[in-house]
Amino acid sequence: MIEGLLPELEVIRKDFPILERTLAGGQPLVYLDSANTSQKPQCVIDAMVDHLERHNANVARAMHQLGAEASEAFEDARDKVASFIKAPSRDEVIFTKNASEALNLVANTLAWATGDLAIGPGDEVVITEMEHHSNIVPWQLLTERKGATLRWFGLTDDGRLDLSDLDRLINERTKVVSLTWVSNMLGTINPVAEIARRAHEVGAIVVVDAAQAAPQLPVDVTEVGADLLAFTGHKVVGPTGIGVLWGSRRVLEQLPPFLGGGEMIETVRMDRSTYAGIPHKFEAGTPPIAEAVGLGAAVDYLAAVGMEAVHAHEQAITGYALEGLATVPGLTVLGPQDAASRGGAISFEIDGVHPHDVAQVLDSRGIAVRAGHHCAKPAHARFGVQSSSRMSSYLYTTPAEIDALVEGLLYTRSYFKVG
Repeated sequence: MIEGLLPELEVIRKDFPILERTLAGGQPLVYLDSANTSQKPQCVIDAMVDHLERHNANVARAMHQLGAEASEAFEDARDKVASFIKAPSRDEVIFTKNASEALNLVANTLAWATGDLAIGPGDEVVITEMEHHSNIVPWQLLTERKGATLRWFGLTDDGRLDLSDLDRLINERTKVVSLTWVSNMLGTINPVAEIARRAHEVGAIVVVDAAQAAPQLPVDVTEVGADLLAFTGHKVVGPTGIGVLWGSRRVLEQLPPFLGGGEMIETVRMDRSTYAGIPHKFEAGTPPIAEAVGLGAAVDYLAAVGMEAVHAHEQAITGYALEGLATVPGLTVLGPQDAASRGGAISFEIDGVHPHDVAQVLDSRGIAVRAGHHCAKPAHARFGVQSSSRMSSYLYTTPAEIDALVEGLLYTRSYFKVG
């Protein structure tokens, strides 16, 4: 038995009906693409179906019983998310379409902000070279439009942030530091709290992309030092179409609205409008109601398992995977080589075999991995590769599935007559 695995692993797997699937050729599904999207437990599916079958109505607008039930369910989901990330107030939790929209909301509203949050020529925004494109492009757009300067942390050869020039990079000109907590490509777990302390010393705000962290690490938004933090529902065993932006009340109340429309207003006249308080100021129009219900069920499920236990399982499976991948000749893992320093996503290359070919051969054996640049082209460029294959585990991943992956990779090498 591998130390750290969830003791109820087989019970947990039965909660996820898709894991019972067989694919073409009678191959059992080996799902190793959870960093892309996680699978959903039956309780999430049931919660969404029940809402649509019995409680479907718009929120905050309908003066009838269904409307009241839908509104209560929607706001109950906000409470559950606030508890999951230990937010000081439920009003600091904003529902978005996904983490990308949450990060774009922040970058765009900062472009329109006044006072202490205003950004202009001479100001600097700091990101990192390992970011997902959704935490690069919005900041490029912001700095281009405002005449500010974009800077970034580089990477060490083993796939960690190069913090040797931390005090120089984050300085009195820095207005925003935005970084990933866990890299979706390299798997690296970053010292976000340490970086946040330095950012706050110079008066900068800290934005954390927690899309890969929230599924596998216990999250306490105050302990991590974030002023704003984003994650997405479909990676935390929830549905697609919903994300979360948490922000401290101090920052959110200073930011202007992102989208205009229904429910984000206090009053509207033809000459001007005034706006609702947080979080509704940032939730224009009909929100993703059934998706919020599903997300509430998802974080309840993870909380019941225990995020400390999920993290221990991820570390154990990742360590087992790193050991197994090391037995494949010609395979190079990108990023830290020790499980304690990384999350469950492992990107790798096999000499002489294109990542897309690796993924297709594995798929013929029922093994689902991702191939490509994983929306992290700068990180790939740093290591001199165009793309990579990526396996990613989660709380339902078994050692036998890792064994199947390693066997599949050895078969792939022989299939392409490598070595």
